[in-house]
Amino acid sequence: MQKGKIGVTTENIFPIIKKFLYSDHEIFLRELVSNAVDATQKLKTLASVGDYKEEMGDTTIRVNLNKKKKTITVSDRGIGMTAEEIDKFLNQIAFSSANEFLDKYKDQANAIIGHFGLGFYSSFMVSDKVEVITRSWQKDSKGVKWTCDGSPEFSIEEVEKKRVGTDVILHIDDDSKDFLEKSRVEELLNKYCKFLPVEIAFGKEQEWKKDKYVDTKKDKIINNTQPAWTKKPADLKDEDYSSFYRELYPTGDEPLFNIHLNVDYPFNLTGILYFPKIKSNIEIQKNKIRLYCNQVFVTDSVEGIVPEFLTLLHGVLDSPDIPLNVSRSFLQSDSNVKKISGHINKKVAERLNDIFMSNRDDFEKKWDDLKLFIDYGMITDEKFYERASKFALFKNTDGKYFTYEEYEKVIRENQTDKNKSLIYLYTTDKENQFSYIEKAKNKGYDVLLMDGQLDTHIINHLETKFKDSRFVRVDSDVVEKIIEKDVTLESKLTDDQQTNITTLFESQIDKKENFVVVAEAMNETDAPVIITQSEFMRRMKDMSQLGGGGMNFYGDLPDSYNVVINNNHSVVSGISEQLDKELGKTLKEHKTKIDRARKEVATEEKSQEGKKEEEITQAEKDKLEKLRKSLDKYEAVHKSELTAYAEKQPLVKQLIDLALLSNNMLKGEKLTNFVKRSIDLL
Repeated sequence: MQKGKIGVTTENIFPIIKKFLYSDHEIFLRELVSNAVDATQKLKTLASVGDYKEEMGDTTIRVNLNKKKKTITVSDRGIGMTAEEIDKFLNQIAFSSANEFLDKYKDQANAIIGHFGLGFYSSFMVSDKVEVITRSWQKDSKGVKWTCDGSPEFSIEEVEKKRVGTDVILHIDDDSKDFLEKSRVEELLNKYCKFLPVEIAFGKEQEWKKDKYVDTKKDKIINNTQPAWTKKPADLKDEDYSSFYRELYPTGDEPLFNIHLNVDYPFNLTGILYFPKIKSNIEIQKNKIRLYCNQVFVTDSVEGIVPEFLTLLHGVLDSPDIPLNVSRSFLQSDSNVKKISGHINKKVAERLNDIFMSNRDDFEKKWDDLKLFIDYGMITDEKFYERASKFALFKNTDGKYFTYEEYEKVIRENQTDKNKSLIYLYTTDKENQFSYIEKAKNKGYDVLLMDGQLDTHIINHLETKFKDSRFVRVDSDVVEKIIEKDVTLESKLTDDQQTNITTLFESQIDKKENFVVVAEAMNETDAPVIITQSEFMRRMKDMSQLGGGGMNFYGDLPDSYNVVINNNHSVVSGISEQLDKELGKTLKEHKTKIDRARKEVATEEKSQEGKKEEEITQAEKDKLEKLRKSLDKYEAVHKSELTAYAEKQPLVKQLIDLALLSNNMLKGEKLTNFVKRSIDLL
């Protein structure tokens, strides 16, 4: 028996392995099984060129669990090792730090990791002793056993081994005993080894006998050695892609369609990406792409490999050219990664464009499920925007679809305002904003439906792209002011009547609400009172709720609305006429006093204008103060008179409540009072 020390320049290699080189203890099984696969494939290669002349026999890799002995054994019938190779690959690992080792072996990292190199040492993360029993493919080789207990001490001895290949026996330590559960091992094999190219057996197939499942003699093969992405697209049918998707994701909706990637220059990349039906929450959709390296699972966090918006896709990517660190667990950013990312971006856009061009009807049917993905891409990736803007669609309230270019032509003539700005009208709620939509349509305008999770962001983005254009929600103002034309409507009310009507309605607004009352000249057929919300303020609040940078200030502000009174509606005119009839003389007297008081205040203010504080006499200050108090008193009396009158006019409150009701803003006690008042008015 040979004994010795593993060639390390630190006191102990294993703390370094455990602390620095591996991100997760569970990858030990991946490393051992993938090493076994490498060894098996190398023997197949030797056999194919005639160097290995023995019968290959059953090449299945077997994973065995012995809970009583606390061991996990990975057995292969691959290339095996001689005593000299064990010494070379397992013992001569000399380094003072992980980084120095990587630098030293960067040109042969695949060989070292792939054939009992550093990957093998991940075994010691979960074991207090590891045994390797192996026999090389070379003629007249003897069986060799290597044993190490997690210190630099090892032993090598000759043993009897009938077959070529290697058994790695892990004696699981007490801290890692969860790996001795069958379900845990099955979970790891399913996660990391599901698509390895050599059959892997763990346990036996079971059958139902006498009210329970019992093992049969047939091995349970846990992997698919020829997954769909390893085949040529020409050899696959639609059902093959669907079947593979269900293999990856057993639950959930069927995908919309897929992209099969098959690139061999300037880098190697294969894979199948699926477009899922994306629900409302983007975050839930992420991390569904699985990255493989030669069919060995690496990670499902692929942000470094694909643009962020493409993480919404599902599927598989496999590339030996994606650089990985020693544990195969994290991506490293380099030029190859950027090239691959750019290529995937381009291929996805080309595939979407092909579907749009070849079968637009089908594309439109799938648009509502694709929209979130495409919007996300256009907002976050400039190159994708350039490609996608040709097939991205608008959907209007009639359910018709338009490309950006098509829609501009539809609205260009009618929805250009007097300042030559093109106005894109939109709604975020077809039901609640119905009356505003109808009003816009009655003027011949078209309204877009923008009710998606990212629509506030895409609107802001498109406004930076579309020349001389604005997006305005259809309820943000009266439509005549949203799209202002050179023609202006005349008001049926005089300025004094408008002021009185505004005060009348203002007095009946709940003071707790944040409403601003204004009177506007509108069409006679428009509603007598309309409630609108500022486009700017509402959009800033929406951005704040969606996490828009620097928008938190707006999110804290209360909602504010405009109560717009239609001067030209017959009901409003009638209220004004009745007011003039009953209070006209009194209001005129108030108005005369108010106008005189304002004039006196203005005259006195002008006389003091330009003077320094110390130049104004106390008598002058007192006079101005007295005049202002008089004005305040006249205005208060005027307002009090109008308020008292309004209290006796249920129609004023009724018109306000009708406007609130049409905006779904009338609830609880206020709604009950409205119903009672409606009955009384009838």
